[in-house]
Amino acid sequence: MGKKPSGKGKRRFQHNRNFIRKNQRIRVPEVRVIGPKGEMLGVMAPEEALVIAKKHRLDLVEVAPTARPPVCRILEFGKYKYDLSKNKKNKENSGGKRVKEAKFRPRIDTHDYETKLRRSEKFLHQGFKLKLTMMMRGREMEHMDIGFGRLRQAVIDLSGVGRADDEPKRAGRFIMVNLSPLPKNQHVLKYNSVAEAAVEVPDEQDDEEEIDEEGGEEIEEHDDEVESEELVEEDDSGTETSATSKGNSDSED
Repeated sequence: MGKKPSGKGKRRFQHNRNFIRKNQRIRVPEVRVIGPKGEMLGVMAPEEALVIAKKHRLDLVEVAPTARPPVCRILEFGKYKYDLSKNKKNKENSGGKRVKEAKFRPRIDTHDYETKLRRSEKFLHQGFKLKLTMMMRGREMEHMDIGFGRLRQAVIDLSGVGRADDEPKRAGRFIMVNLSPLPKNQHVLKYNSVAEAAVEVPDEQDDEEEIDEEGGEEIEEHDDEVESEELVEEDDSGTETSATSKGNSDSED
């Protein structure tokens, strides 16, 4: 009996999904062709489309191989590959980045306001999307116009690195607006130098500072309540004391 041929030395064809067919490598009966200016040229044989591409000194590139018939474009292949790799890199870089958030209160002082804008400017400069949130509570809810005004001013102050996706909107006791970063070559930094804006702020640090700031405000308001209660108690005690002294004076009479 003869020996069965071993699998050694055999080459297996492995499909490369990143492979892009162009020019003579497009071997299908017909293709749908898009011209160099984006115009639709219709369905034709690849050989006919290749003649048109050569007239423009460009390439015939298959851009949608799974379509029926496959879609090809007449373009510069080198530039097309560069754009694809650039888009892929941008997608990878932005994929791990979540939306950052900056929270404001309507009674925020100038120093804290500028500190938050400085950090917000960093986020936008680094390519993050940013959500600005104005937190209202208690009697502040009666003056929502102040909150809207503060938030619109923050959007204006950050206009050198980002633009608002829409108008500020109210959701319960919150007013929110989303900002998207401008292209990097259009950035005009107002609160940071270029070196400072490039320094990333860890998310944990963001949360800790936000909790401290909110907690500080809550503690201050709580202290006000305690102080007012103490005043009431003092008034009550003062009334009781005066009543006691009055009783003693009556007994003496």
